[in-house]
Amino acid sequence: MDIGKKIKKLRKEQNMSIADLAEKSGISCGLISQIERNMGNPSISSLWSIAQSLGVPISYFFQENNAVQANPVVKKSNRKKILISNSNAIYELLSSDLNRKIEFLYITIKPEDCSTENLTAHEGEECGIVIEGKLMVETAEGNHILEEGDSIYFESTIPHRYVNIGDNVCISIWAITPASF
Repeated sequence: MDIGKKIKKLRKEQNMSIADLAEKSGISCGLISQIERNMGNPSISSLWSIAQSLGVPISYFFQENNAVQANPVVKKSNRKKILISNSNAIYELLSSDLNRKIEFLYITIKPEDCSTENLTAHEGEECGIVIEGKLMVETAEGNHILEEGDSIYFESTIPHRYVNIGDNVCISIWAITPASF
């Protein structure tokens, strides 16, 4: 996937300069230029700001140009992994592609790691369940400790992140709407 190429194409289609996009998204001209030339990996929050500024869902940047209807079954060995530059968490997509109204993710976080360095917020809602391990959902409104079998629901507009506070790998499954990747 060439995210930089897609950003540049959309920006040009909208007769927007890099400076215009920088002002609208709150991201520096230099970083946008690097992203467009695939010289840097944007954080999810940066990519989300760029997507909002260009009027597309963030999933647009991850869509493959494939007109064939995707197989509804996703084998464990064929899950698409989403790696985020400022995160050690491994996100695996449980649906066949990102072009969905709801996003289902299988998230693996190693002990003492977290989903992002800082709390992040975005439009929508999230619901998650811990399958294995111990997870702290840190939010601007307080922290919530989840153990195996525990679940949580919250508005995604509340700044949040996930932290593995256990001694073993933490595995959780999340439903997020609207899709944020």
